[in-house]
Amino acid sequence: MQIKKLTTLTLLLTNLLMAEGIHDNNTSLNLDFDREGVWTFLPYAFSTDTTGLTGGVGVIAQGLLQPHTTLVATVFMGEEQTVITNGEESNTNFEGGLFAFKNLKIPYTHRLYFSTLTYKTTNPKEKIYFDSRHESTTDNTWFSSTENTFFTASLTYVLPWGEGLDNPQGRYPLKDGFAMNREAYGNGTPFVTGRTEVGLTTFYQSKTINNTENAIEASDSPREWNSNGLRLFLSHDNTDYKDNPSRGYSTYLCYSKDFGKDDSLQSWDFLEFKSSKYFNLETFSFTQQNVLAFNFWTGYSFSWENDKELVSGIDLHRTPLAEGARLGGFTRMRGYNQNRFIDKAAIYASMEYRAVINYNPIKNGALGTWVADNFPVDWFQVVGFVEAGRVHDSYDVELLKELKYDAGVSLRAMVAELPVRFDIAYGDEGMNMWVMIKHPFDF
Repeated sequence: MQIKKLTTLTLLLTNLLMAEGIHDNNTSLNLDFDREGVWTFLPYAFSTDTTGLTGGVGVIAQGLLQPHTTLVATVFMGEEQTVITNGEESNTNFEGGLFAFKNLKIPYTHRLYFSTLTYKTTNPKEKIYFDSRHESTTDNTWFSSTENTFFTASLTYVLPWGEGLDNPQGRYPLKDGFAMNREAYGNGTPFVTGRTEVGLTTFYQSKTINNTENAIEASDSPREWNSNGLRLFLSHDNTDYKDNPSRGYSTYLCYSKDFGKDDSLQSWDFLEFKSSKYFNLETFSFTQQNVLAFNFWTGYSFSWENDKELVSGIDLHRTPLAEGARLGGFTRMRGYNQNRFIDKAAIYASMEYRAVINYNPIKNGALGTWVADNFPVDWFQVVGFVEAGRVHDSYDVELLKELKYDAGVSLRAMVAELPVRFDIAYGDEGMNMWVMIKHPFDF
């Protein structure tokens, strides 16, 4: 699969390994195959109009092979549903799985880390937006069963600046879900303090849309939309604790490129920038931590040609449905359906008030000692948030006009040193609920 791109990554890895060997006398394999890590199993269930009643089990493992690694995996299946595909009736389920392994230090290196993420799902009734522009309505949509596959593999190099000098893995001692001895960290001088990373990611994604009969002008549109390419990114974290910041700031700059090779539908590119800022506030008698968090994100596709089409309904060199300048879903504009708005350019801003409460029925034994022993939940966090954003066919002042808005609440928990969240958000097209790991600003 994608031999040329894998060869490029292999050559890059070889060069980085050689550089590590020249500048660092680290000769350790960095792997402990007897290390079991800390495992947590989380059963869950939810129900939506498109998935039906769905149940699954997730697993989180911290410190597998190396002290700073994180493994997250889940499998799920929904109840059987009747779907119509191009006039034919059939039965299928919402089902799939996800696997992620993060921050594995490459053997014989000191600052080079590997991460991977892959998931595969079958959705019996996914809502497809034929027109996803800012002024579009929900009338131009149809439902289809879909198959979705997504894969990434990343190499990240921690630069020898600031905290990257002595703590390249970014791991801190924790107590009750809070990083210890970090009061003096956060808000330091950019790229002098904090942790700075550069990285390269290869990605592959495939989406199959089975029902095209009701698609507007989509008779000649492809049923399968594949994309593969590379991302080059630079990130800088200057917070007190990256997984749950209470002070400081972070920035992220990334350029993604699909070269149109192999089975890719067409070439495209996308440049994005993200910045977050955190303020530590005074606590109340019933809270352990209060934080005011801000996030700004924007992006632009240079390749997207609005006045030309590859096929009917698909602009030439536009980004795929799950890439580019898109709003809606579990990350940005949570009050709208996944990828509700997509265009050439986008702007987005969010504010969250995060309060870690004292009450923890799991840790204090209110739900029984078995639950307390088997579900390591350090704290619960109550969050209120507001969001605003817009997509447009050019990057200009129009992006700041007639913004879309939503607001919501979230219940989050620190489970096995990883935030897990349940978000409810309301926008002018209705209400949406999301279950996801990590804070939304981390994506």
